[in-house]
Amino acid sequence: MTDNQNTNSAANLAANATSGKPTSVSFLGLGAMGYPMASHLVGHFDSVMVWNRSADKAHAHAKEFGSHAVDFEQALSANIIISCLPTSQQVAELIERAKLHLRVGSVWVDCTSGVPDAAHKAAATLKELDCYFIDAPVSGQTTGAIAGSLTVMVGGDTDALAYAKPAINCFAGLIEHVGSSGGGFAVKAVNNTLFAVNSWALGEGLGVLKAHGVKPSSALECINHSSGQSFASKVTFPDRIVNRSFPKTFTLDLMAKDCGIAIDLQQQAKLPAPVMAAVASFMRAASNQVPAGSADFSEFIHFLENWTNQMISDDLDENNAIK
Repeated sequence: MTDNQNTNSAANLAANATSGKPTSVSFLGLGAMGYPMASHLVGHFDSVMVWNRSADKAHAHAKEFGSHAVDFEQALSANIIISCLPTSQQVAELIERAKLHLRVGSVWVDCTSGVPDAAHKAAATLKELDCYFIDAPVSGQTTGAIAGSLTVMVGGDTDALAYAKPAINCFAGLIEHVGSSGGGFAVKAVNNTLFAVNSWALGEGLGVLKAHGVKPSSALECINHSSGQSFASKVTFPDRIVNRSFPKTFTLDLMAKDCGIAIDLQQQAKLPAPVMAAVASFMRAASNQVPAGSADFSEFIHFLENWTNQMISDDLDENNAIK
């Protein structure tokens, strides 16, 4: 590409990201989060395309919500491309496949819970193609995805975010630009690790109470009206653990992965974080007990229960012990 071509492409890219309105959007990855997230885009753009490695899921989405199931190359024709996959490595593989097909000025919005360094690399790769990459992981679990009320933490170019915002708004309750490329992934990793810390500590506390004959559900009623409350106490434990339902949405191995990303950041910063590090280790140990992708994140409790011999349920035997 000549210098003049480079200048023209950059000018077109800047104009695209700062003015006008995107008319087409594609969504790559229709998992537990992506499937409902993509549904909120329909009706807001001239074209809403969906792609999934399993094409059947894309066709099911099109039938249910009125999106258009397309092949991968066609999905890359959109003004805005949104990805929501399990790992940054999978996103990197898609970007490599996409290089020859992306249109100048497109914005790639990655909602994966990813690795900050991977965001830096992806942003650099797309910049060479006169495109943008922003990391925009989400929080709010499947309930937030269904309701369209997710928290989106964004790292990357502000012009690219401004251009992509009409699409992100469709499934977001809050959009916060947290910094440069990789910043969104960093905040998401620390957020998930804090959730893991709260969950682990709550499991320990309820185990102690169970050993003293207190029903976990009764304890949670008190905790949730007191200073010890958290998302884990209000939602995760009553809806997944105490009732022993463990619905599989966000998996345990992905929780362990996110905790590992947070600890990598801590080590890079050379800051002490002994509580985060300990819980990240516990989550990894719990994840190692089950095949990848087979268990919901809430099933970390099995590891703790086997360790303490206290089941976090309202069922008591004569010794208040795990049956």
